[in-house]
Amino acid sequence: MARIATIDLSSAFKPHWFSSHVDPGDAKAQEELKATCDLPRHIAVIMDGNGRWARQKGKTRIEGHAAGVDSVRDLVEACTQLGVGYLTLFTFSTENWKRPEKEVSALMQLLIRVLRKESRELHDNNIRLNVIGNMGMLPENVRHVLRETMELTKNNSRLVLSIALSYSGKWDILHACRSIAFDVKTGKLDPGIIDEQLFESYLSTVTIPDPELLIRTSGEFRISNFMLWQSAYTEIYFTNTYWPDFRRAQLYDAIRDFQSRERRFGQTSEQIKTKQTANK
Repeated sequence: MARIATIDLSSAFKPHWFSSHVDPGDAKAQEELKATCDLPRHIAVIMDGNGRWARQKGKTRIEGHAAGVDSVRDLVEACTQLGVGYLTLFTFSTENWKRPEKEVSALMQLLIRVLRKESRELHDNNIRLNVIGNMGMLPENVRHVLRETMELTKNNSRLVLSIALSYSGKWDILHACRSIAFDVKTGKLDPGIIDEQLFESYLSTVTIPDPELLIRTSGEFRISNFMLWQSAYTEIYFTNTYWPDFRRAQLYDAIRDFQSRERRFGQTSEQIKTKQTANK
């Protein structure tokens, strides 16, 4: 990969992710969401619309990506305050390698700078960084800062923040199949015991639960090769909001929509209601 160019991304960085000031209205909204006792354990987000946001404002695509960093900060902070245990952000897909070299280079630079500047903030707020995807395709300096941040935060437990880098759902499934085939070939695995649970243990998401809520921004109605296996029973929420404008208020809207849905997992409404009554 070409050398990462030097680009001014200073506008993407602010002193702190987490603020000491608590807005009364926001605190009330969070309490109302938590009072339902039905918060998604794992929220995944396809962060889309940076380029279109930038074009509408007469900015470059790179400036659009930098503007999206504030949205990441706000969602991370909101999820920790709500008590959501897992947040996964689709940051860079395997298909994104096809983008112009300058844009890819700037995205890698932005990732390095964010992690170097904010890793201590993540650690101090008990957040563990996790990465899913083909890290071997990333530049060495990106892999280095990722490893450093993951090592620093490995024992944290308040929130697991997973970033999907050089990731696609098809890649994840194919990688798992190859690994299983190799273990069968070498005699480490009996093909007769392969089931869904075993297959999932070979996926890059083995350490995190399947997402209960998947949010896609920017008005697109597709999941774009993201967590294909893991999203079999995920509730999907689409919004027209471009990612740089997506904040906690929009997150709360998505959670409220999630809470209004009946999750049947192939069963009937009557079966679900009977179980809910029995558990009371």
